[in-house]
Amino acid sequence: MPTPTPFRLGFVTGATPDKWARTWRDRSRDPLELVPVEQEDQERVVRHGEVDMVLARLPVDRDGLHCITLYEERVVAVMGHEHVATVVEEVGTDDLADEQLVAPHASGWTPRAPQLDWPAMSVREAVETVAAGTGVLLVPMSVARLHQRKDVTYRPVHDLEGTTVGLVWRTDNEDPRVQTFIGIVRGRTANSSRG
Repeated sequence: MPTPTPFRLGFVTGATPDKWARTWRDRSRDPLELVPVEQEDQERVVRHGEVDMVLARLPVDRDGLHCITLYEERVVAVMGHEHVATVVEEVGTDDLADEQLVAPHASGWTPRAPQLDWPAMSVREAVETVAAGTGVLLVPMSVARLHQRKDVTYRPVHDLEGTTVGLVWRTDNEDPRVQTFIGIVRGRTANSSRG
């Protein structure tokens, strides 16, 4: 008997598909494959059929795509563990106005201090730069937790809009497993009907 084709779920850095994957494995005989995806590739992989669905950071171009909003994430400032802002529980953009951002933030916000021309770097490289005592990095809290180190910490930024994580799939994807996964995400039990 041939092995069923895995249902492929993409997820951006920081998204946590684990609880839904466990429920899938409890309910379905079909294999589930979790596929890490870079945020800049999240739309492409679902549009090109490389994954069946993706846990994406919104917004995405909704043309030809369905989307269910799942949850919000706060933006945090990652900083060296000896940074002056570590004495407070959260910061605002005014507190960061004289800082160097080691990577641009999706909102477009920039400190008033003249910024250095940083080379493109991965989140891991940006955290290493911050750990060296140079600048701050603005990322969703889950990404900061993923890259936590002893020499860095983070503080929520109260006046920057957070990011939204959503479940995205192609409108022409007729695979019944898509509806099964939507049911799991929406908390339907194994015996409940769609509704």
